[in-house]
Parts: sequence; C-alpha cells; structure tokens
Amino acid sequence: MLLEFLWRILGKIVFFTGAIGAKNSFAKPLSKEEEDYYLDLVKKGDKQAKEILVKHNMRLVAHIVKKYAGAAETDDLISVGSIGLIKAIGSYQPGHGTTLATYTARCIENEILMLIRANKKHKNTLSLSDPVGMDKDGNELTLMDLLFEKEDCVFEEVERNVQREKLLKEIQRVLTEREYMIICLRYALKGGIPLPQREVAKVLKISRSYISRIEKHAIEKLRRNLSADDFLG
Repeated sequence: MLLEFLWRILGKIVFFTGAIGAKNSFAKPLSKEEEDYYLDLVKKGDKQAKEILVKHNMRLVAHIVKKYAGAAETDDLISVGSIGLIKAIGSYQPGHGTTLATYTARCIENEILMLIRANKKHKNTLSLSDPVGMDKDGNELTLMDLLFEKEDCVFEEVERNVQREKLLKEIQRVLTEREYMIICLRYALKGGIPLPQREVAKVLKISRSYISRIEKHAIEKLRRNLSADDFLG
C-alpha cells in the first residue's frame, strides 16, 4: 500500500497544480499535430513534453471519474485516475491502431477499477463481465480482461521499489508527526486499507474538517518539496 500512497500523492499534485489553470478550467485538448509532436519528444525522453501531454489530457480523468462517482472517495478516484494517465503517456506506442485518447482512457479506468476492487466496496454490484471499453480491434473489454491482462501501463517492479525507498525518506523528512499519522491512515502507508476522512476523524477524535485541512496542508508541503520529475522520469 505504500507505493499506492506515493502514486496517489503524485496524482493530487498533478491534478490540482498542473492541470487546473488560474481560472479553474482544464487545459484545452491538443490538436492531432501537436499531440504527435509531443509524443515524438516523449519517445526521446523529453520530460517536459510528457508533462504537457498529461496536462492537456487531464480533462479525460475528470470525465471518467464522474462515471464512478460514489464508488470511492472522489479525491481517491482523481488521484488514481491521474496516475493512470501518467502511466499511459509514458507507455503509449503510436501506430498500433489505438488513439492516445482510447489508450489513456483504458489506463485511467483500469486504475480506478483496481481501487474499487481493493476497497471491496462494490464487490456485490460490480460484475467481472461488465463491459468497460474496447480494445484496439474494436472488441469489447470486460473488467476481467483489465484485471488479468499484462498491462503495458504498469512500471517495472524494480523501478517502483527504487522510487518507493527514495520518496518514503522524503515524506518522513517533510511532514510533522500529526501530518504523517493522518497521511498514513488516509493512504495506508503502514499497511491495511486507506481510510476516508470521516473514519480518520473517528480514530483521532477530531473533526473531519480538521482532518481535511491537515491533509491538504501535508499534500501542499509534499508538493513544494517533491518534484514531479522524480515520478515522471
């Protein structure tokens, strides 16, 4: 669960500071020519191009999150959806018969479905045979397909472990004891399952609004002290 916490923190940083402009609106979608240009740069290792593609496709995260409203905490859906987008931009291969939008939608939805499955919140209402999209050949994809296929979106385990060890040290350095405790409970940093804010409030015997303020402040501190480049590399 530790690695999931780190990815969710990145998702919050990307969504709330990178994708939303000064007027609280999403960046406009890129033209096909612009998209192809930046994808070519991404293939050459250009991190700024990757960030631009993420920023201009974040609208897709919001669209898919709406579909699953109520299935989990909204901020958790946004976070894991953002991570799905980041993974998709990094692994997308043009010329394989699938558009970037279709591929990223699959990755975003896959991350959200895995979150729902982990929470076991909808295990009695979500069927493994439910259609969730189409593959590059136009065939219907089910939840079963997404849960058991080998996703190109998933980073290599060794890379994950390196990131985890590095970022854990930074998180411990940056946060206060109370902030760290709340983040641990919210994102299962020490194992178990992530708790919604109302449950954390019950555990610590303080108000949910106070939990929300502390969590927001902790994430802002992490945003200031952790570079997104550490995740997007």
